[in-house]
Amino acid sequence: MDVVRIRSDFPLLNQPFHGRPLVYLDSAATSQKPKSVIEAESEYYRTENANVHRGVYALSVEATEAYESARARVGRFLGARSADEVVFVRGATEGINLVASGLGRKLLRRGDRVLSTVMEHHSNIVPWHFLRENSGIELDFLDIDAEGQLRLDDLDRQLDRRTKVVTVGHVSNVLGTVNPVREISDRAHAVGALVVVDAAQSVPHVPVDVQALGADFLTFSGHKALGPMGIGALWGRAELLRELPPYMGGGEMIREVHRDRVEYGDVPARFEAGTPNVAGAIGLSAALDYLERIGWDTLRDYDHRLQEALVQGGRERLGNRLRFFGPTDPSRREAVFSFALDGVHPHDVASLLDAEGICVRAGHHCAQPLMERLGVPALTRASPYLYNSEDEIDRLFDGLEKIAAHFARAS
Repeated sequence: MDVVRIRSDFPLLNQPFHGRPLVYLDSAATSQKPKSVIEAESEYYRTENANVHRGVYALSVEATEAYESARARVGRFLGARSADEVVFVRGATEGINLVASGLGRKLLRRGDRVLSTVMEHHSNIVPWHFLRENSGIELDFLDIDAEGQLRLDDLDRQLDRRTKVVTVGHVSNVLGTVNPVREISDRAHAVGALVVVDAAQSVPHVPVDVQALGADFLTFSGHKALGPMGIGALWGRAELLRELPPYMGGGEMIREVHRDRVEYGDVPARFEAGTPNVAGAIGLSAALDYLERIGWDTLRDYDHRLQEALVQGGRERLGNRLRFFGPTDPSRREAVFSFALDGVHPHDVASLLDAEGICVRAGHHCAQPLMERLGVPALTRASPYLYNSEDEIDRLFDGLEKIAAHFARAS
């Protein structure tokens, strides 16, 4: 893969920071945007800006066609049976909240169980806690093994007929673990449970086919996959979406409103109250086009090369001074490299790397149950992407060696 050429497509990456070339290793938080995405969003505002679905004049019709074309593009990307199975949301967080709220009002009753995992992002935990607090459901969590992989024996132990929902991240935002969603789906469906998938960390790196995964609902955020902020998608099986009540009320999601009654619109309009993020949807479509031009096999091979460079570099250059978390086999992980540097707080690591022009993230990564399970208060996380080079991985370890040496002298 020609990383130099790819990097030239990303304007922000060509800027120096602190007088040094920028090494951006925080793509799991948000990816950088290529010129084609920036221009697609800008072009909409320059040439097509109008409210969608509401106008009979030509400009509104053009805007509506562009918006619905973006929906169809996302549907094809996910393997949806119909574009109507795609709901535009602000991101994965809103997508999960929409599903949890709808299932809580329609399906779940006091004493029913929702089964999550200990490695979930807070966005796939807190909405279910809302139901636990307000509806009396039970919320339980699957455990992980020493390498950060889900214990499927724990899944078998916990699944029962009271389990109505199993909700799981496709890829962990801390461990990089790729979860066996199809296997989980099959086991969950065998007891009558629905499966909700958080694909925020997988969509940027691997092709996602909702039919192959066996999911019932799946959601992702555009901004982690080269797209704009404030846009994402929720996919749901059509028959299930039709059963869910609206998430928000207002314009556009209704068929008729009267003083004494309201009749809701069809799916997906029922879930898209108010003026949508049309430019964001168009930008997301352009982002998917960019990724598919790169090629998923090419991207995945390169991702694994970077993961191998991180795992081996940590071992060879820092040895037992660095502890990393997640599967040791690069083919069983994606996206992230989370680690602890002996004797140095993760926030200090991130701050000192910033002085070198290297961007990493430190903290609990919106995954406090996982931090508790791992027995750490926080971790440092490097998350490379298609625009990063192996030379930049070397610069990361140059910085970490310098930090380790400094703190060793200080102690």
